[in-house]
Amino acid sequence: MRSASTGAADRGGARWRSWCAASAVLTLLVAAPSPSAEAADRAVVLDIDGAIGPSIAHYVVRELGQLDPRDTRVVILRMNTPGGLDTSMREIIRAILSSPIAVVAYVAPSGARAASAGTYITYASAIAAMAPGTNLGAATPVQLGRPSPLSGRDKDAEKESKDNREPADTETRKVVNDAVAYIRGLAELHDRNADWAAEAVRSAVSLPASEALKLHVIDVIAGDVSDLLRQIDGRTVRVAGKPARLATAGVDVVTIAPDWRTELLAVITNPNVAFILMLIGVYGLIFEFLNPGAVAPGLVGGISLLVALYALNLLPINYAGAALVLLGIGLMVAEAHIGAFGVIGVAGIVAFVIGSIMMFPSGTPGFDLSYPVVVATALITAALFLLVLSMLLRSRRRPVVTGQEALLGAEGEAVAWEQDEGRVRINGEIWRARASRPLTPGTRVKVIGREGLVLVVEAG
Repeated sequence: MRSASTGAADRGGARWRSWCAASAVLTLLVAAPSPSAEAADRAVVLDIDGAIGPSIAHYVVRELGQLDPRDTRVVILRMNTPGGLDTSMREIIRAILSSPIAVVAYVAPSGARAASAGTYITYASAIAAMAPGTNLGAATPVQLGRPSPLSGRDKDAEKESKDNREPADTETRKVVNDAVAYIRGLAELHDRNADWAAEAVRSAVSLPASEALKLHVIDVIAGDVSDLLRQIDGRTVRVAGKPARLATAGVDVVTIAPDWRTELLAVITNPNVAFILMLIGVYGLIFEFLNPGAVAPGLVGGISLLVALYALNLLPINYAGAALVLLGIGLMVAEAHIGAFGVIGVAGIVAFVIGSIMMFPSGTPGFDLSYPVVVATALITAALFLLVLSMLLRSRRRPVVTGQEALLGAEGEAVAWEQDEGRVRINGEIWRARASRPLTPGTRVKVIGREGLVLVVEAG
């Protein structure tokens, strides 16, 4: 029979063996490579198609921030853009320069372009690539509310320096020089042709893909994404300020399309949509104030106005133009109440049209207000104004049916009378009345005046 000490020793040994086994399993689990630690095996494609604005910037910045460098080797920005907003462009470039994943700007497909803001993004990317039959350039900044500083040269512009081609006025020169310094810095970051970049800003020049490759503006000409990945495999680039070697051979290509939030933002930040939403909001609130309790116009107007204000906050607008639009609407509403024979209303229509044209400065690709929209909204606003004005004039010509004036001329009969006072029935109501001579009950009477609650009548 085994002793108690021997049993205790056996139990202790069993616990020790169990602990050792658990430790060994834990060590194997820690030492084993996890799936996330394996080499990345995909290339992500983000499409920039159209003008670069808040929605495109939100889409690119969000996706670059969400990607994990452990499962993504490279991000390809496939671009076809006429340009866009400076603020949105700089957001995208900041995201590219801070991304731990190499970003490739790829102007594609054939026939596409990377003008204006697209040129800056191309220069900011670790690899610049183009498809055959594409072009980039025309990177001159467009000042809000003014024409392009280097387009349509006038007599003053002829005085510019022939060597530097700098604009004559100081403000424009500051904008252009800032843009030149910015794109030169991007060019030097990735060892590209900085002189041509400066020329693209100062003179708005453009290049086809073949010449861009010869001048070292881009790094690769590729027919498609697969060809691009094959050509850049093994290249050393700068990623987040550090050298990195690309390994793109055999990776899977995954395209991440814009989601519904990006599509919705793209719709409401369209200047035409934002402008119409603003008008719906203003008209809805005016109708609600004029007809308290209608509820629906107030709800629709309030929601539309808030969405419009959110969109306008993201867009480059001229606040003087917006103020003129609101002033024009206010003048037309005032005309409907005051009735100044149309003078105030006409001034309101003029202010509305001028403000609409001024509100969104032209020149920025994809972010100017369509003239047909201005004409249509002006005609609708004028039609509403004329409708309200005509209803007001018709209401003034109608006979008064309430108040003191409604009783003047009304006819009825005497119900009871004593000397020069009595009671009469007018429009089915019994009133106290007086007359210049006594009346008998049943006599037809006509109201000729009113003194408080006493009617002045005469025999009718």
